[in-house]
Amino acid sequence: MSDRRDDKGRILRTGESQRANGRYMYQYTDISGKRRSIYSSRLEKKDKYPPGCVKKELSLREKEAEIPRNKELGLYDFGGDLTVYELAEKYIATRTGVKESTKAGYRTTLNIIRNDPFGSVRIDKVKLSDAKLWMIKLQQKDGRHYSSIHNIRGVLRPAFQMAMDDDLIRKNPFQFHLGDVLYNDSEKRHALTPKQEEEFLRFVREDNHFSKYYDVIYILLNTGLRISEFCGLTPHEVDFKKHCIHVQGQLVRHSNMLLEFETTKTEAGVRDIPMSPEVEECFHNLAANRKQPRYEVIIDGKAGFYCLDKNDRPMVALHWQHFFNHIVAKYNGIYKIQLPNITPHVCRHTFCSKMARKGMNPKNLQYIMGHSEYSVTMDTYKELGFDDALEDFRKVLGIEEAKTKAKNRAVR
Repeated sequence: MSDRRDDKGRILRTGESQRANGRYMYQYTDISGKRRSIYSSRLEKKDKYPPGCVKKELSLREKEAEIPRNKELGLYDFGGDLTVYELAEKYIATRTGVKESTKAGYRTTLNIIRNDPFGSVRIDKVKLSDAKLWMIKLQQKDGRHYSSIHNIRGVLRPAFQMAMDDDLIRKNPFQFHLGDVLYNDSEKRHALTPKQEEEFLRFVREDNHFSKYYDVIYILLNTGLRISEFCGLTPHEVDFKKHCIHVQGQLVRHSNMLLEFETTKTEAGVRDIPMSPEVEECFHNLAANRKQPRYEVIIDGKAGFYCLDKNDRPMVALHWQHFFNHIVAKYNGIYKIQLPNITPHVCRHTFCSKMARKGMNPKNLQYIMGHSEYSVTMDTYKELGFDDALEDFRKVLGIEEAKTKAKNRAVR
């Protein structure tokens, strides 16, 4: 027994100490031989929480009492008083070199975890069932969408894996398939049918106001470009000699309104996309109709962006999302047969489906789309229906060709 005392005059046991900030610490050796420390704002269970203490944790001696039991079960003292929020914050601190848009997503996720009671739970207390029930609570009680919860789990799963690698926990409670727990309320993006694509282009081309957007929409529907990739194009990347578009990056605007030319979404995003004569004509039209700005904006050494807003700054994805919304709203206000929700990404998906329907080699299509995973491209082929299969079936067996030859013989 030690004769050291805390600031209340109580004798501290061997391994116990009180830090300068008033918190108590206990040091010991775990079953692996590693020195461990646990902390608490209170020495004993009966002690009151210090003023301003937000985290309602066990007292130091309550935590000490758990250690022998953990040793009997072959467990470590899993992370001391590290909370879910603190673990997430620690993990994100290791994610250096990420894009500004990714950092913004991390900040949003941290705010959600910090403001939820689950964020103050010790990581060694989180079981698989706790993680699942929290995900369910986020969707059913808090009203968060599947995509938002998917992003939260996208931080916590690797964060808890990091804790496992650091020997703080034995199992990762977030290592489960989210679709087995939650209803996926994400709106599935369907490609436009050939008839819808034709009607959409016709309406834009003939509309007095929206016709100025026709060239861009045609390009998106016939190249598979991501909208941020298109926004980052200048005449330097559009190669009329080689008849291709050199995709090197994407133009994004952050929440602070700062424009930045970033690398592509993945390494596979750097690619050359073939151009049809019609697409080339659209690029010529954009260059010819580009308004002369009062001053040329230079972003990360690039200038001459094809589309500028009213302030002579390059347009970004949000501009085009608004344009698409207005076009579809006007069309559906006129015609009984409605167009679905069409976005720049739907144009990309439509191009991919169109190329798949026409029989393009999936690996070549993967390259043109800039998909890093082959499975992403193959998902497009899953949307092909019976009519597509029948047409391909007849083409392979030469049925239509046989019918034509028989018809010609009958005429003779």
